[in-house]
Amino acid sequence: MNLLKLENVCVRYGDVEVIRDVDLSIVEHAITSLVGSNGAGKTSLLRAISGLIPCSKGSIIFEGKNIAALESHHRVALGLVQIPEGRHVFPYMNVMENLELGSILPRARAKRKENLAKVFDLFPRLSERSKQMARTLSGGEQQMLAVGRALMADPRLLMLDEPSLGLAPIVVKEIFSALAKINDSGVTILVVEQDVKASLELGRWGYVLENGRVVLSGDAKDILKSPKVRKAYLGL
Repeated sequence: MNLLKLENVCVRYGDVEVIRDVDLSIVEHAITSLVGSNGAGKTSLLRAISGLIPCSKGSIIFEGKNIAALESHHRVALGLVQIPEGRHVFPYMNVMENLELGSILPRARAKRKENLAKVFDLFPRLSERSKQMARTLSGGEQQMLAVGRALMADPRLLMLDEPSLGLAPIVVKEIFSALAKINDSGVTILVVEQDVKASLELGRWGYVLENGRVVLSGDAKDILKSPKVRKAYLGL
């Protein structure tokens, strides 16, 4: 069953069309990976799903309803939660305050205690540093905090934009392992990622975006084996 479906979605910045007639389906309870090079339109597509930028054409269907006209905060209330590129934690608030802000909407506030326990179980370091200012955390710890804050919103669909950006390989492995555990708990995940190999190894389904268009889609493992993908993105 599809939790989210995009139909003929287009996005423009002025006269420039950066997303062109994209069809995309997010299967409920699965991890879907959206990969592509810099400038392919990955972030723009994610921002359109989140409602941060408008679609110039097309439908964004969540649980059977077209939400393309909904403002971004209403989409969060439905359970569409995005972790932006670069983490964007609140630097002059401590870890606990950052996490509590993630559960500010009524739907999430009712489950604050339960979700906080899940976050601390997933990332024990956040519990250890609960009173520490976010700006003093390492890059990996800030990414954990960004993921934790998003989980506090009790997401139905968790969307991540370049979660590996600027992180050491060992930290990337830890973050991706956490995403697999989050998915195992029932949360549907969409990962937008430039690290093609890591992303497609994580995901069940995959899409390759080039110049604003989907050029390849299907089983993530099959896409990873594609000669085109191996040559263009893996140098093989």
